[in-house]
Amino acid sequence: MKFGMHLPQAGPAASAEAIRTVAKHAEELGFADVWVSDHLAVPKGAPYPPSAYILEPLIALTWAAAATDRVGLGTTVLVLPLRPPVLLAKMLGTLDLASHGRVILGAAGGWLKDEFDALGVPFEERGARTDETIDVLRSCWTEDPIDLEAPRTGVKMASMRTKPQPERPIPIWVGGHSEPAYRRAIQRGDGWHGAFQSPEKTAEIVARLRRDRPESSFTLSMRTRWDALNDPADEILRDVEQFIEMGIQHLVVEPSQRDQDAWLRCSEAFAKLFERFA
Repeated sequence: MKFGMHLPQAGPAASAEAIRTVAKHAEELGFADVWVSDHLAVPKGAPYPPSAYILEPLIALTWAAAATDRVGLGTTVLVLPLRPPVLLAKMLGTLDLASHGRVILGAAGGWLKDEFDALGVPFEERGARTDETIDVLRSCWTEDPIDLEAPRTGVKMASMRTKPQPERPIPIWVGGHSEPAYRRAIQRGDGWHGAFQSPEKTAEIVARLRRDRPESSFTLSMRTRWDALNDPADEILRDVEQFIEMGIQHLVVEPSQRDQDAWLRCSEAFAKLFERFA
């Protein structure tokens, strides 16, 4: 089992200084990776996400990358159809090169229709646009020159070049909790990255995914809502053990703390709890 730490990217705890400090601290504590979420526009009064104050994820990860040397840099999850695919390929490829191969692209199709409307992207096309974007990303990262057409996203490339390219395949962990999302993960992903599912529900999902992708290199990851300063340690440890038993290989923890110092204390408490799983 590997453990990742979500960065203070949203709400009262979020700042450039907090991103830098918590990322360095997570690396020192031995976390495998650090993570950010993605929302670009949020309706006023929306019940979720809990804050509309959200730093842009790829800029936040770049800030974290510059402050660290080892930890992976993940998105949980990037809403692919909201972004131009070729531009996104260039941004992620550049970040991966600059960080010496540390990017993990957690990616999904999105769910917040108002956000799609704000960005002028047809909500009903999000599935097809997500599939096309994954294909364009891989082409931009591996082919030279590139010849492809992706009609939903409007990409037309005839003998085009997108240098520099990443020096290794950037892993794509597909998120989502629907049958189309599972199929996308199986057909196009290097793993699956879920969020906020109980161990019991996770067991069903793992069985579905492993039926078609049994290889251990297809990573199964889960983001959690635990907070080590607020939740009983024995309950967190029980859930971790259940996730391990069910085949989850990676967990992302996201403190609910609202200031940087409390976030750091929570990170330390998590690291202490997870020592037994090293």
